Amino acid sequence: MQMTASEIAEVTGGVLHGPDAVVNDASIDTRTIEPGQLFVPIVDARDGHDFISIALAAGCGAYLTQRAPEGGTAVVVDDTLAALTELGRHARARHTGPVIGITGSVGKTSVKDLALAAIGKTRKTHASERSFNNELGVPLTLFNAPDDAEVLIVEMGARGIGHIAALCEIANPIIGIVTYVGAVHTSEFGTVEAIAQAKGELVEALPASGRAILNADSAPVLAMRSRSQAPVITYGVGGDINAVSVVVDSELRPSFQLVSSGQTYSVSLPIHGVHQVSNALAAFAAAEAVGVTPSQAIAGLATAGLSRWRMELGHTAGGAVVINDAYNANTISTEAALRSLAAIDVAQRFAVLGVMAELGDRHDADHRAMAALCQQLDIQLIAYQEPAYGVEVTHDFDAVMAKLGPLNRSTAVLVKGSRVAGLEALADQLTAYN
Repeated sequence: MQMTASEIAEVTGGVLHGPDAVVNDASIDTRTIEPGQLFVPIVDARDGHDFISIALAAGCGAYLTQRAPEGGTAVVVDDTLAALTELGRHARARHTGPVIGITGSVGKTSVKDLALAAIGKTRKTHASERSFNNELGVPLTLFNAPDDAEVLIVEMGARGIGHIAALCEIANPIIGIVTYVGAVHTSEFGTVEAIAQAKGELVEALPASGRAILNADSAPVLAMRSRSQAPVITYGVGGDINAVSVVVDSELRPSFQLVSSGQTYSVSLPIHGVHQVSNALAAFAAAEAVGVTPSQAIAGLATAGLSRWRMELGHTAGGAVVINDAYNANTISTEAALRSLAAIDVAQRFAVLGVMAELGDRHDADHRAMAALCQQLDIQLIAYQEPAYGVEVTHDFDAVMAKLGPLNRSTAVLVKGSRVAGLEALADQLTAYN
């Protein structure tokens, strides 16, 4: 979005200091800021105000601040986070097209990426970057949407009851997708029932003229239909939109027949993992909800790509398959990744698994369950810095490489863990391995 600093001051209730300036988009990170952007310093573990001089040197067009201005064009506000929220709300009010909100325990980012592909070939579409899905990411997504965007796709995460409702007050979604509800972030929520209550806030926020898109394969999600005043479309087994005749090729790329409204369509995905079929059904439903034809949506899905470190499939120099699914981990996504690994026709399969974080009291039991699944699927588990799997712990990448041994066409390796594990670096090392 393009705005002048004086307009930003008016929207945020701030005071303009320095010459008026035009800004394009906003950033909270000086490492990625581009010339002409608005810099928004956030007060957190590190105070973003300490980096204003860096933002100015990088060419930011203006900046918000709770402190005295440091030169350039500044808008002094009481609270930079509150000001960013108001800018997001203002951007949403200026947008005349539909906003699609996506939430769930798993699959949010993949559904967002697939929906962007399904809609973006025929409609000017803007979506959340990476996993920008909280009180910072949602207003940034809205503010950074091009002025001519026709459809906005906003990912929404939560750490407690009321978080999704607060994000919906900013984004005002017309269409809502709930992907799945399971035992994820239980250290914050406590129970699956609490997670369902929180995720269902998206459904409750939808207008009667909107559309709720719910996963029929998740009982807690399907139960949310009673909380919706909007018409409900379901996807998955027994849903309004279903997939049959699912097959995966040697690179784990799924193809299937999509059944919707009595019609059957052939779909081929360029991404990896059979669990992406369900995500593609959700994206197809979203595309139809904004007026994209089935053929247009399917053509878009055929070009889809996923955000980094989500079921990326590569190879070592010797031909071994490496699955980099290291962006995050919980029992749901880890089971899906392990089953995808088991579908690869090779002699040896390894899973290098780091910690699955934020599980609370379920931590030990859930890690042991994944270890048992590895044994069931004939996958050799290498536990990276996490003893809860109940096997010998490997503490560094060199030790992992030693356990893997020679890597050739007869071997496949899955690398997965929560963000704190940082296992994407190991996946990079493996694909560079000779």
